[in-house]
Amino acid sequence: MGFEVLLDHVGVLGRFQILQLLFFYVIILIAYPHVLLENFTAAVPEHRCWVRILDNDTLSDNGTGLLSQEDLLRISIPLDSNLRPEKCRRFVHPQWQLLHLNSTFWNLSQAETEPCVDGWVYDKSYFHSTIVTEWDLVCEYQSSKSIVQVAFMIGSLLGGLIFGHLSDRFGRKTIFQWCLLQMAICDICVVFAPTFFVYCSLRFLAGLFTWTVFSNSFTLITEWTRPQSQALLAIFTSYSTGQMLLGGLAFFFRSWITLQLILSIPLLVCCVLSRMLVESARWLVFSNQLEKGLEELRRVSSAFQKPETGLSLTLSRMWKMSK
Repeated sequence: MGFEVLLDHVGVLGRFQILQLLFFYVIILIAYPHVLLENFTAAVPEHRCWVRILDNDTLSDNGTGLLSQEDLLRISIPLDSNLRPEKCRRFVHPQWQLLHLNSTFWNLSQAETEPCVDGWVYDKSYFHSTIVTEWDLVCEYQSSKSIVQVAFMIGSLLGGLIFGHLSDRFGRKTIFQWCLLQMAICDICVVFAPTFFVYCSLRFLAGLFTWTVFSNSFTLITEWTRPQSQALLAIFTSYSTGQMLLGGLAFFFRSWITLQLILSIPLLVCCVLSRMLVESARWLVFSNQLEKGLEELRRVSSAFQKPETGLSLTLSRMWKMSK
């Protein structure tokens, strides 16, 4: 309980803690949507096979230019059990006889079909682009979409183990700044990923740093406050506002690249502002870095507009008070 005496001496809950809380609130607000990004950037729009007579604008074979889009779709794409166009197969040859039938219930067992060997056509009425449309993660490749989330979560698990230990060794602020910078760089670079493998690798690296940003944010908040105030401060750093922010931005920005950049570039600004953070004096004291701990406590005293209190602190007095 000795360190709480030092906090009482320099200020328990005042301007410094409030400003620090607001900063970390903004960090979590921007950073947490990166955990759920694939809910929107990896959304699967409606799709069907690309067919030559329907999607080649310069083609006018057999008078197809006189036919409607519905007719061309009918003779090119078979129907599924729900009488909707198949998403993953097409007729090998156009079934012209379907234009002369009043009913779709006829024997198509002899009509030869094939996979979407020429690619897919996507409905862009809601999502202008996603990583699914970028790398055609549909049909036989649809299971690849889950690889991204698995890679991110594995990175989060490893990052918690690695950087949790490093935070105890090198300090909460130093590791927080490093992880915040690397997270921003990785999630900006994903928009330039040339292949899906590179995208997954960058998201793995982003996951490696993301949860350390959250955990060290909470640590830097709680280690500068007394236990009586920690629960109240934790409420203001909840993830729910980040979820709402992601949903709102995804509604206005329908391209996955734009959404990714909108949420990633502000992290670089936060990296610059994080230089003003104060290292955990509790960690410095318990790590026997008393001179640095004294310096940080004096900075907090100045923030509380109590410079005389900070000047009255000495190493010997701080050592006695922390015992």
